[in-house]
Amino acid sequence: MSLKALIFDVDGTLADTEEAHRCAFNESFAEHGLDWNWTKPLYAELLLTTGGKERIAAYINTLNLPAERRAQMLAQIPALHAAKTQRYMQIVQSGGIPLRDGVERLLGEARASGVALGIATTTSLQNIVALLAKTLGPDALGWFQAVSAGDDVPRKKPAPDVYLDALRKLGLSPSECVALEDSANGLRAAKAAGLFTIVTPSYWTSGEDFSAADLVLPSLGPCARPLAHRPGMLPGGMELRIEEIEDKLSKARMCA
Repeated sequence: MSLKALIFDVDGTLADTEEAHRCAFNESFAEHGLDWNWTKPLYAELLLTTGGKERIAAYINTLNLPAERRAQMLAQIPALHAAKTQRYMQIVQSGGIPLRDGVERLLGEARASGVALGIATTTSLQNIVALLAKTLGPDALGWFQAVSAGDDVPRKKPAPDVYLDALRKLGLSPSECVALEDSANGLRAAKAAGLFTIVTPSYWTSGEDFSAADLVLPSLGPCARPLAHRPGMLPGGMELRIEEIEDKLSKARMCA
């Protein structure tokens, strides 16, 4: 098998976590006496900035604040983000974030086929561990031979750093691996690392440009209504199986 590993993004790809993140941000702001309210449309815009701390900083820099107050707000980011993470963990541990359709099946197929698993994400290791443990069991982190999280690299997506780090930890070349993403920034990062990339857009990213993707699907589960005008569609009703990924990767390598 020419396919040696699947490398997954986390937020939006393994699970649609963003609504939980949005609620956790807002509760963190309220806890700190701030009247900020990130609505869904606003949060969709803020997601173009990867990383939670970076997202808060980007928002602060849109506010009309005196220089001294802006500096105070920027200095408060670590505390705001820590409170947000704590609340997000509570949501995860309550079972409020299921895996996206088809994810658990594809993980199982990869493991049964001897295909390694990796993670390349801008979220924290703490968030990864909590999500995997709640949705797949306490030993699920051990399913992944390489985990590259946001704090492991100097630059976050769309820079390719997390993917390059995951490839290094796997000991594999880009031509042997496939990335699974949900966002344009993630797609840019994966393609910059030289990876064949499958995108399953979420509510938050559905309007983004995925023209550079090798395959774009509504989910990893049954695709009764494939996304129109997107590259590499599977026929309607098919699930994305490990054999299909292997076939598409092999064909892409032959055409390269």
